[in-house]
Amino acid sequence: GLVGMINSVIAECDFDVNAVSTPSASAILTGDRAAVARAISAAEQDELAPALLDELRAAAATRHTPVLGITGTGGSGKSSLTDEIVRRFRLDQNDTVKIGLISIDPSRKRTGGALLGDRIRMNAIEHPNIFMRSLATRDTGSEISVALPEVIAACKLAGFDLVVVETSGIGQGNAAIVPFVDLSLYVMTPEFGAASQLEKIDMLDFADVVAINKFDKRG
Repeated sequence: GLVGMINSVIAECDFDVNAVSTPSASAILTGDRAAVARAISAAEQDELAPALLDELRAAAATRHTPVLGITGTGGSGKSSLTDEIVRRFRLDQNDTVKIGLISIDPSRKRTGGALLGDRIRMNAIEHPNIFMRSLATRDTGSEISVALPEVIAACKLAGFDLVVVETSGIGQGNAAIVPFVDLSLYVMTPEFGAASQLEKIDMLDFADVVAINKFDKRG
C-alpha cells in the first residue's frame, strides 16, 4: 500500500551520506558537483575533516570570488528575483559564467523540518554551469545556516565565478547575512506599513541595493 511504499522510501534514504564517501579538496577543485555537495553536507553536520577545513578556509581567504547576499521579508519574491538574476547572467554572458547558488530555508521549531522549497521558483538553473544547494537554518535562530562560511568557501574552491546566497525570510531586525557577503541585496514590497516602519528595518542601514518588488500591485 501507499503507506508501505512511503516507509520503504524513507528507510532507503535514511543513511549518513558522509559515511558513504569523504569529499577531498582535490575533487572539489576539479568542480566535481558531487564532491561539493558532500562537503556541504559534512559542513552542515560539523563533520568536515580538519585538512579539508583548512583548505576551505584558505580558499575563502585567497580566492576573490564575489558573493552576493539576497535577503528580505518572507513572500517578497527573493527566490523569483534570484532566478531572474541567474537568467540574466546566463543570457548576457552566453552561459559562460559559473554560478553557485545557496538557498536557505527556515527550520520549523515544532517539527524540526524545513521545506527547502526555494527551487520551486527557480526556472533558469537547469544548466551545467549552475549549481544549487538548499540549506536549513536548523537551530541557529537566524536566517542563515551556521555552516554558511564553509559552504561559501567550498563554492569558491570549486571555481565558481559568482556565489549567490539567498537567506530565509527576515523581519525588522536582522542583518546576519552582511558579514559573509561582498554585496547585499534587500528585497521588500511596497506594503511595509506606515513610513515610520522604515526606521525599524535593520537591513536598510546595511544593504548595498534595495529592490522594491511587486511594485506593480494596486496601490
